[in-house]
Amino acid sequence: MKNLTFLLLIFTSTLTFAQNITGSELLKKSIQFHDPNNNWKTFNGNFAITMEIPNKPNRESEIKINLPKEYFSLKIIKDTVVTESIVDKSECQLSINGNTKLTDALKKAHNLNCKRAKFFKNYYTYLYGLPMKLNDEGTIIDQNVIQKTFKGKNYLVLKATYTKAVGKDTWYFYFNPKTYAMEVYQFFKDETKNDGEYILLTDLETINGIKMPKNRAWYYNKNDKYLATDILSKNTQH
Repeated sequence: MKNLTFLLLIFTSTLTFAQNITGSELLKKSIQFHDPNNNWKTFNGNFAITMEIPNKPNRESEIKINLPKEYFSLKIIKDTVVTESIVDKSECQLSINGNTKLTDALKKAHNLNCKRAKFFKNYYTYLYGLPMKLNDEGTIIDQNVIQKTFKGKNYLVLKATYTKAVGKDTWYFYFNPKTYAMEVYQFFKDETKNDGEYILLTDLETINGIKMPKNRAWYYNKNDKYLATDILSKNTQH
């Protein structure tokens, strides 16, 4: 009986805390965990990502992000072919094995184009800049924090939507109620259809003083189908 009373007290105190903390306060606490020295604003670093996909060869990528200089590069290594996409401020450069003089047919064969390069710049900067990127202009933070159990674990959950100019998706971010580490996030195109995906985050890799999730495992919301895992590692060769 004492154990039951103790558990009820813990649950009640956690629930009360979730009701009292605002979305902005929760975000601030999570940023303090992931980026305690406020390094993201001046981030200039590189890292490697191994993507594990069922029934396919692993895809190796090397990424360089320099926020002050508005520079981004993505190298993808497949067998003996290395493709690179660079976005330097408003300039774009594409190459295959170091060759920048590419025909349209060659670029198409390797799915290389400047629109895609800019997409990857936004994609990787957003994902590896979380939760700090939730402070960006155009992000709407719901001040109502909820407590939710997901995959058997309890979380404090933050909802984020975006202005029309930024995006249409609805995102949910799941934080450890004790450490405020970001451990899951989930997005929907149309929440009524249960579309979109959820991403389970495990382990941490510290890059330039920022604690980034090391493993990101992607699943469909609608049927829990496993899609892929991104594994982050430090890269000193870029």
